[in-house]
Amino acid sequence: MAQGEETAIRPGPDTVPTRHWHALEDGRVQCDLCPRECRLHEGQRGLCFVRANLGGRVVLTTYGRSSGFCVDPIEKKPLNHFLPGTPVLSFGTAGCNLACKFCQNWDISKSREIDTLADRAEPHTLARAARALECRSVAFTYNDPVIFMEYAIDVADACHEVGVRTVAVTAGYISPGPRAEFFAHMDAANVDLKGFSERFYWKLTGGHLEPVLDTLRYIRRETRVWLEITTLLIPGANDSDAELEAMTAWIAENLGPDVPLHFTAFHPDWKMTDVAPTPPQTLTRARCIALRNGLRYVYTGNVHDEEGGSTYCHQCGTRLIARDWYVITDWNLSAEGRCPACGTACAGVFEPQPGAWGARRLPVRLAAFG
Repeated sequence: MAQGEETAIRPGPDTVPTRHWHALEDGRVQCDLCPRECRLHEGQRGLCFVRANLGGRVVLTTYGRSSGFCVDPIEKKPLNHFLPGTPVLSFGTAGCNLACKFCQNWDISKSREIDTLADRAEPHTLARAARALECRSVAFTYNDPVIFMEYAIDVADACHEVGVRTVAVTAGYISPGPRAEFFAHMDAANVDLKGFSERFYWKLTGGHLEPVLDTLRYIRRETRVWLEITTLLIPGANDSDAELEAMTAWIAENLGPDVPLHFTAFHPDWKMTDVAPTPPQTLTRARCIALRNGLRYVYTGNVHDEEGGSTYCHQCGTRLIARDWYVITDWNLSAEGRCPACGTACAGVFEPQPGAWGARRLPVRLAAFG
């Protein structure tokens, strides 16, 4: 598959060579980053828009460029079991290797304008900024970091040098070779499992389900990356009892009961403005199904639901972390990350005390840290 789009591609500091591609006999090159396997003529971009054929090789055209930087609560990624309450420096680039009709960040992920990339930061500048802003981690988000993996990996290495961890917010649509390389540099990931049917994936995202399931299995079984999953529930599309039963049973069997699952509410956007927002009761119903199937940590998002946003001991039911939206209102974990009532460990990456960032959102210009 190829995007078939030919826009100006010029050598420069934003354009760097990539590794995961090979030449074809007909003169084209094939990008091997993701299951799309875009086959590109000279000057042609892949569907993701940011990887292109320049001089007979696949290059990344957005290295060091961002659509903006912002300090967020880590719970907004969403990650509820990875350094709760701490600030995370979030950024993305432009483009995406899926074509979700319900995209909630379409102005960034669907962008075909380099002007979207208004800010520039070299990896070490970004790492310095994260330290100066007292962020415990940096998140590659807004659009999918797998499509700018060379930049993301360099940023991750620079962050690790100064003690800052890294978070990938991704749809998991990546091929096995680059997948191993990419996740070797990540400390945590939230994977967007968009639905649990091949029909849903093909019709509404232009992708396939099995590569995403393969990524989930890989992260959980083959890496030390802390994993959480998010599913955006769209009325009439992926919210049936049958699909939720199948999905949550698969997660329990293949990934285990300790992987946190977030059900979030859809709002009309991009090419699905004719679909109603997700009713809160749909999220509650989904959460009940997941808990019944053995998942221990199931959350609701994009709605005000203190019970659905809080963390409970799976053994005795004690509330361990109370949340109101992104704000931690009560903390009952022991210093060792255990339930104070029964001593059962809570799965996650915790410190003795939570952060106190709260729900603040702080836009940042990286030029100040250059």
